[in-house]
Amino acid sequence: MFTGIVEELATVTEVTPRAGGATLRIDAPRTVPGLSQGASVAVNGCCLTVTDLGTDWWEAQAVIETLDRTTLGDLVAGDPVNLERPVRVGDTLDGHVVSGHVDGVGRVVVRAAEPDGSTRLVVEVPGELCRYIVEKGSVAVDGVSLTVTEMSDPDSAFGVAVIPHTSDVTTLGRRVEGDRVNIEVDLMAKYVERLLDRSEH
Repeated sequence: MFTGIVEELATVTEVTPRAGGATLRIDAPRTVPGLSQGASVAVNGCCLTVTDLGTDWWEAQAVIETLDRTTLGDLVAGDPVNLERPVRVGDTLDGHVVSGHVDGVGRVVVRAAEPDGSTRLVVEVPGELCRYIVEKGSVAVDGVSLTVTEMSDPDSAFGVAVIPHTSDVTTLGRRVEGDRVNIEVDLMAKYVERLLDRSEH
């Protein structure tokens, strides 16, 4: 489980295609201490397993389904990525409950500077995800926990406000109109829907 609070803005140094997917090598000197083979790390909101590591880098293997269903398939050497290690028992939950399982890929359709210094992003998402997104609710964009500020289109898009600090320490500060982003909707919303479906049968 993750919280959507990014620990490090790291850099992809190698993407090596292999049978069934690709191996990603990530330069992450702040995240590596304490990691071991088999550990989980969220990369742009997608949970991956550490398969190898050095003093300031680690590697993970992404299968074809992961590459196809997230933005990890777009990554090339030099790209920045958001990293977060799983929350530990006793840690504060500063963001919201994030599973690291990406629900779909959205696209930034508006990026606008606001008078208060924040950045307004409007993200278009697959229609089936919109029913889980509500104004003032939580959503993870590229693994970053954000509060939904508007439903720009209740059937296809939502807006968020990205404060300057978040822009500085995550990939969201670099996202421009047309960029693809990983979306994970609020896990609690999916559980509620499932419970309601069961109660109707």
